[in-house]
Amino acid sequence: MDYINKMHRYGRIWAIITCTCIIAFPFALALIFNAWPDFTVFLNALYPIAMTFWTVGVIEVITYTPMLGVGGTYLGFVTGNLSSLKVPCALDSMEKAGVKADSDEGEVISTISIATSSIVTIIIIGVGVAFISLIYGFLQSDILKPAFDNVLPALFGGLGVVYISRYFKIAILPICLMLVLFVFVPFLDSGMVGIMIPVSMIVTLIYARVLYKKNKI
Repeated sequence: MDYINKMHRYGRIWAIITCTCIIAFPFALALIFNAWPDFTVFLNALYPIAMTFWTVGVIEVITYTPMLGVGGTYLGFVTGNLSSLKVPCALDSMEKAGVKADSDEGEVISTISIATSSIVTIIIIGVGVAFISLIYGFLQSDILKPAFDNVLPALFGGLGVVYISRYFKIAILPICLMLVLFVFVPFLDSGMVGIMIPVSMIVTLIYARVLYKKNKI
């Protein structure tokens, strides 16, 4: 319990420091170079993005916290890139170790795996920045374009196979529902995808509850 309390204390401190630094950076640049944006244009551009990502931001906290544990959650949100890196890394590590995030072992493994992925990311980014001029043309080539276009489907496809196969009865309804919506409601591909995360989660919880009451799972 003392460990969890310390994680909450230090996690909150570093989250506040990180948010302050992120917000302060553009203001510092504006002050130094006296280059203030047109706030009318800025707010008009921000509005549609904020309407999409505020739901994602709220739901990610609710969804990812039980999956990552306390330490992993704070570390993951401070370092960022959860969906495409931290969450798959933590889930895969706990899967291989045979532990759950709400156990002491899962808490430790999740935190270590996210910390390791953060360190590796920093090293790779550092190397990339140092040699970007040498590889930029290759990264932008048509050869690698299909690979970059399918990074997220590849990550979550691999994880999905494991969890969907294990909980197939629970997964079948939300998967079919989301497929139907994205096929027959085209505008969801652009501005409303964040809204579908809580919708899918609620449908899954209700459906799982129904199956549980009927002794199907």
